[in-house]
Parts: sequence; C-alpha cells; structure tokens
Amino acid sequence: MRKILITLAILIPLVIATLATWIFGGRQLSLFLDRFGTIEMASSQIKSVVYEGSGNGGILHVNDLALSLNDRNGPGPNIGTTKNDQLGLADGEKVFPLGPLRSEAENLATVPPAGDAAFIEIRRSILSWPTPLEFNFMTGQSPSWKRHLYYRIHWKKSNGATLEMLWRYEQYFYPGNGWANGFMVREGSTGLIQLDIRS
Repeated sequence: MRKILITLAILIPLVIATLATWIFGGRQLSLFLDRFGTIEMASSQIKSVVYEGSGNGGILHVNDLALSLNDRNGPGPNIGTTKNDQLGLADGEKVFPLGPLRSEAENLATVPPAGDAAFIEIRRSILSWPTPLEFNFMTGQSPSWKRHLYYRIHWKKSNGATLEMLWRYEQYFYPGNGWANGFMVREGSTGLIQLDIRS
C-alpha cells in the first residue's frame, strides 16, 4: 500500500506538470516538433498562378488558394514581369520566372510551362494543443484546439532551377464545427516564413 501511495505521489504531479506544459507551452512545442516533420493533408499540381498586388505584398493565388504576401515572418519577395514578358518572383538578386504572362487576365497571371514540375502541398502539425483558457467575448465561441497549417510550393523548371515557398498559419478547432479554414494569423509567427530560389 505504501508503494502505491508513493507511486501516486510521483505520478500525479508529473501528469499535472505535463498537462500544464501542453496547455501553456503547446504552441512552442508544436513549432519545435514541426522542424522534424509534418503530416501531409493534400498535394496537387499547380495549374494557375495569379498575382494581385503592386509588386511587393499582395495576394498570390495558386489554383484556388489565396496566399498572402502581406503577413510574413521572413522574406519579402517582389513580383512583376521579367525582360522576357514572364511573371517573375524575385528575392534580392535572384529571379524565378514562373511562366509567360496571360494577356487576358486583369491581374498578372500565368500557367506553369510544359516541362515544369510545380506542386503545392498542404501539411499540418504533428501536435495540436488545447486552448481551455481562451474566450472570444465578441462571439462567445472559442476554439478548443489549435494546430499549425503549412502551405508549401515546390517548383522545378526543366533547366534545374527551383523555387521553394512556405507559409505557416494557425488552424482552429471548434466543437460541433470541426477544423476551420487554415488562414488564421498570429503576429510574429505566421505568413510567408521561407523562400528559396536556386539556379
């Protein structure tokens, strides 16, 4: 009996400490685990790209997804036309031509040229975290769980040049409604977080 009481005296504080860490440090723990891997939810070939903006910031429409270039926690690409009349994305001195401009589009638009391998993936965190202390005073409905959602573009041209872009957002879970759309922003941790252009 004494051994059982000693075991309980050790286990109960350990369980409480673990739950407290999960509740109060879940976001940071999730970000840490995401460095080692995330779970793929969907992957599809890029069929169209439309840029809505003035060259810096704006919205990049990839297929039916609207990815913001305004809320970013990292690189700030410029988007415009190249010397060869292609829609191009630039990061510093590096330019990645996405494809020939479509003249019929109101905004700058293109489709991946033949021979390009262009894909967009949607991935999520391995770990979700509970949010029992959150309350929304305006609607009265607060999420009970959160997780990170990632949107990753991988584009490889026939000449070997590659473009990698990664956005991170938060996704909320509401009891009765399930997971909401994955475009919630949190200052300092969401938006475009990675951009890599390689020749």
